[in-house]
Amino acid sequence: MPGNLSADDLPLQRIYKWERERPEAVFLTQPYGGGKVRDWTWGQAVAEVRRIAAWLKAQDWEPGSRVAILSRNCAWWIMADLAIWVAGHVTVPIYPSLKAQSIRQILEHCGAKACFLGATDEREATVAGIPAGVACVRFPTALPNDWPAWEVLVTANRPIAGNPTRPGDNLSTIIYTSGTTGAPKGVMHTFATLAFDAKVLAGLIRLNDKERVLSYLPLAHIVERAGMEGTAVYLGYRIFFSEGIDTFLTDLARARPTIFLSVPRLLLKFQQGVFAKIPEHKLERLLRIPILNRSVKKRVLRKLGLDSVINAASGAAPLPTEILLWYRKLGLNLSEGYGMTETLITHLPAPGSVRPGYVGCAIPGVEAKVNENQELLIRSPMNMLGYYKDPETSRASFTEDGFFRTGDLARIDPDGQLKIIGRVKEQFKTSKGKYVMPTPIECQLLAHPVVDACCLMGAGMAHPFAVVLLAEEMRKITALPAQRATVEQTLLDLMNLVNTQLDPHEQLSFVAVAQGPWTVGNGFITPTLKIKRNVLEDRYQPCVADWMKQNRPVVWESPVEVAHPAVG
Repeated sequence: MPGNLSADDLPLQRIYKWERERPEAVFLTQPYGGGKVRDWTWGQAVAEVRRIAAWLKAQDWEPGSRVAILSRNCAWWIMADLAIWVAGHVTVPIYPSLKAQSIRQILEHCGAKACFLGATDEREATVAGIPAGVACVRFPTALPNDWPAWEVLVTANRPIAGNPTRPGDNLSTIIYTSGTTGAPKGVMHTFATLAFDAKVLAGLIRLNDKERVLSYLPLAHIVERAGMEGTAVYLGYRIFFSEGIDTFLTDLARARPTIFLSVPRLLLKFQQGVFAKIPEHKLERLLRIPILNRSVKKRVLRKLGLDSVINAASGAAPLPTEILLWYRKLGLNLSEGYGMTETLITHLPAPGSVRPGYVGCAIPGVEAKVNENQELLIRSPMNMLGYYKDPETSRASFTEDGFFRTGDLARIDPDGQLKIIGRVKEQFKTSKGKYVMPTPIECQLLAHPVVDACCLMGAGMAHPFAVVLLAEEMRKITALPAQRATVEQTLLDLMNLVNTQLDPHEQLSFVAVAQGPWTVGNGFITPTLKIKRNVLEDRYQPCVADWMKQNRPVVWESPVEVAHPAVG
């Protein structure tokens, strides 16, 4: 194990510690309809963990068997994860938004013996994805069926005795990537990697056992698994859950989180929600009035449920600088971090060191450098063991001296601050032989509240173009010609502004407005709300010739006759 890590820091040792030292402290809070909630203390939660672990142990599977969790975030998700570990097995989290085919692919690839099943986005389709022979256990949030229920197993099984532990170098989990560039790969991590990240993050941003967090980002993703569950288990703080989008603000107000983790697309949606209640120009004017500034900021954060937040962080994709600055102007201590499924969370600003456009310095124990091609390389105790059943890709992912090839283009300033420029595989060449990096340009467009999502395209063309999805409110009104003309003018002004900040070969030739939607369900975005660039390119490539023939700065996938603005 890494030098700063002891056996007492590993996840199972931590839960036994809180079971022993803080049995009456509330660990998990689960809403279940009508404003009602159920709490589990550490004593109660670990008692259920022990009973489910006893059932798993009784199945007599070989140690290290893979057991999946397919569910939205809930108290039972956390307890199932811990029970799998106590029983000597390996957890395989699966995104609850996946289609049946993808679920089946993961379960078959990892050879899962069992699957804990809770609420998912498409409940009936989910069941169709579970192969025959995989034993299933229903969480109380799952649809009723013939599979054994969690509460029945808790009642029927005596708690496993003693405090079973696992060595730090033991495989703890296989996390499947969200599939932005193809089939998901199974990333293998040990107990030591999870513990190391939790311990270092807790020390770096000064977390303690009094923290509160609302768990709503998918636990199948590394941001929530390492940044939230990992630190909660390490420190023993309280986790609240959300029933879903309809109750989100109520759940947030109940939790009054001190830690808030999010992703760029959700932060954009929260901002758009504020502007729907109070127009941007009016809010800016109020914030400029000294006597009102403080009360206005407090009111907005309170309405968002973020007035108690001490540490807020965004990850999983680049956050437009303007959005970061807007939240910080409101008084939210928002920073941008960096990590990958393969490396866990490796970069985060220390308190007081946030630099807009950067993701902070490497956390203690992490070495980061860029090679001659500007690709970011990372070496640390948190690097994955490799990809499950794929030794060839695993070997190719590391340099000879043990640095993981992230695939991200980056710059490291002399003081160690890291700036992500884009993905190596995403840059494309124009017909003039010049390379374009889409991510920074997309971020500039996404900073405007009219744009909900964006994908830059144009390989082999003289200039790139952007396909954008409008914010939901804008999509509702553009069926009317007059409103559509107004939106066109807004997009033209935005394109002209962005073009003034780009090199000539990067400047946009036009903006195409997609009809949408882009969802996880239709395969256009990943479960972590990142665009699937190859899918979007395949979808819109047949439209490009027609868009170019129109010779207009703003074109639409769904035509309506409007008076078009002139190119500025």
